[in-house]
Amino acid sequence: MDEQEFVRTVAERTGLGRQEAADLTRATLETLAHRLSSEEARDLVTELPEGLAEAVRRGTTDRIERFGHDDSVRRVAERTMLKEEEADRGVRTVLAVLREAISEKEFNDLMSQLGTDFSQAVESAE
Repeated sequence: MDEQEFVRTVAERTGLGRQEAADLTRATLETLAHRLSSEEARDLVTELPEGLAEAVRRGTTDRIERFGHDDSVRRVAERTMLKEEEADRGVRTVLAVLREAISEKEFNDLMSQLGTDFSQAVESAE
């Protein structure tokens, strides 16, 4: 899945405009990257189109942060100026589209680092 298709899918599923969906997607990936080990972030980057991979690289740090789904929603809402309800639906949607865009193994590896509340969030997006 290329970047345009990814963003278009997020826009369609959230009801946001294309630019808002693009901003939401990048903010979500950058925020989630704070939760990942550098090795996992590197693995994820290899499966994403360049523009989305860059968002993961921007969010990758040497120190893994610990925060849950609700805090990620708040962070994404602050970055995108969306309401928290929109950001919540958006984060869930980005995770669901990510599951379609990358390999099953990589998605499972990603979710193992994000944790149970993120797994539940992606399940509720379906």
